[in-house]
Amino acid sequence: MLNQDLIEALTDNCAPIRPLPHPAWRALVWFAVSLCYVAIVVAAMGVRPDFVAKIADPQFATELAAAFLTSVVAAAGAFSAGCPARPIWERFAAGFFFLIWVGALAVGCWRDVDAFGVSGLLSHSDIYCLPTILAISIPAAVLILSMVRRGAPIAPFVTIGLAALASTALAAAALRLSFRQDAAASVCIWQFGSVVLLTGIASLFGRALLHWTRRDQLIASFQAPRR
Repeated sequence: MLNQDLIEALTDNCAPIRPLPHPAWRALVWFAVSLCYVAIVVAAMGVRPDFVAKIADPQFATELAAAFLTSVVAAAGAFSAGCPARPIWERFAAGFFFLIWVGALAVGCWRDVDAFGVSGLLSHSDIYCLPTILAISIPAAVLILSMVRRGAPIAPFVTIGLAALASTALAAAALRLSFRQDAAASVCIWQFGSVVLLTGIASLFGRALLHWTRRDQLIASFQAPRR
């Protein structure tokens, strides 16, 4: 009878609520606001002087587009994960663009080897990419976290992981627009690697960040022994 009791408790004296917009629409709103912030950051850091020439390079253009698309689709997946009726596949749709991003980086590594030999893969340390991407991603992460909290956190680890991926992928794209570092191995290890690392760490805190207190209280009340 637990489920029936829970349904009755949720429906008794409930005030009308406004349904959340479609996850894709919420993702576009988040992306538009975050993109304005990223534009300000890029303007403050300075656009790389060879941007016009670089954007004409299919490999660089694909890498940049894949990063932006990974960001917005991951955001949509995070919002979808907070809607119990949404299809499961929506949570993993960002993986398609993530793999394109990986492929573009792999092509860059192959080009470096073809041009410079194995020495083209030797990468100097750009460890400051990690704190830079983290710093840039924080405002976007705070915004998406506040938005996903409005849903039902039924998959907290996946939701936070996707939200972190959306924020860090956007930050990595911003760094590519400003930072003139084109050694493919360096970009792969220090920039893309930072995205993967931060996403993995953030997902571990899913339950802490999206703790559904009201649900736990209701279930505990029904499981308590009755007199």
